[in-house]
Amino acid sequence: MAEPCADDLAWSRGWTAEVDSARILLAPELSGELEDALSGALAARGGPPVHRYSAQSAHAGPPVVCIGPAPPRALLQDGSSLVWFHSSYAGVDAVLRGGLPSGVLLTRTVGRMGERIAQFVLGWILSECQKVPDHLAQQRARQWRRLPSELAAGQLAVVYGTGAIGARIGHALRCNGIRTVGVSRTGRGSGGFDDVLPAGRAGEVLPQARWVINALPLTADTADFFDEALFRQLGGATFVNVGRGATVDVESLGRALHGGQVRAAVLDVLPEEPPAPDDACWSLPRTTITSHCAGLTSDEDVVTDFLACWEDLRGARRPFLAVQRERGY
Repeated sequence: MAEPCADDLAWSRGWTAEVDSARILLAPELSGELEDALSGALAARGGPPVHRYSAQSAHAGPPVVCIGPAPPRALLQDGSSLVWFHSSYAGVDAVLRGGLPSGVLLTRTVGRMGERIAQFVLGWILSECQKVPDHLAQQRARQWRRLPSELAAGQLAVVYGTGAIGARIGHALRCNGIRTVGVSRTGRGSGGFDDVLPAGRAGEVLPQARWVINALPLTADTADFFDEALFRQLGGATFVNVGRGATVDVESLGRALHGGQVRAAVLDVLPEEPPAPDDACWSLPRTTITSHCAGLTSDEDVVTDFLACWEDLRGARRPFLAVQRERGY
């Protein structure tokens, strides 16, 4: 178990008592089923009741713990009782940009997102190997023509991001015989990969990659990370983005698709969502756009991860899902 750290407010405030006395407020966007499940689970642990957020609940009374996709604006104002915000999403860059006070603990939901995203990536890779898009095009054209398939086993996938999600992707691909190299800021990563390289050495493997997968969070260092210089190093890889949309310079991706450095692209995330009907992303060649659905969190994910953070705080431990603000995740 993680030991308390001096810069984490969770223990300097005496969280064991604080979480027991807090008001738990759910954002309006969350479902009634989630409210019922969380209420029952907290009651079984001797915790406080769960209420829906209202403007009147933002200031007066005991400390507030809020759960939702983003904190209601009233909870970000001076005099708010907010002490802990638990995001129902894994990505928290919007929350950090939204003015969350520095004295508020921020945790996030990951749940089984890694499994879902890994399944998404593997599905598209195997679909490409089996020429599924080409077969669908033939069916629409009422054509019967045999198309050769491609074996995924033995080919190289480079996965940017070696955290929990990237490791799940690497594991799923390795189970299908795909050689995997993870790329991280430091060259360190969890299991799941055949090798892990620091970002500065990725050029050693990018030209041989059959697939390049982006699972990076959005931080000051990763904005437009996938730019013209990076795409120029590819030798015809398919690019799959399941990270954050703003980590990719879409104009540079378009030039790489036209120039052949990128064979095809699958974009589950975009810089602007939803894209306007006249957005240039719709005209990218050999590109499939999906609606930010690769790793949707479920009610069960939110409840499970919130309770894990709750138990850690009651034990004066830093939650595994606490966000390190200086890193952005």
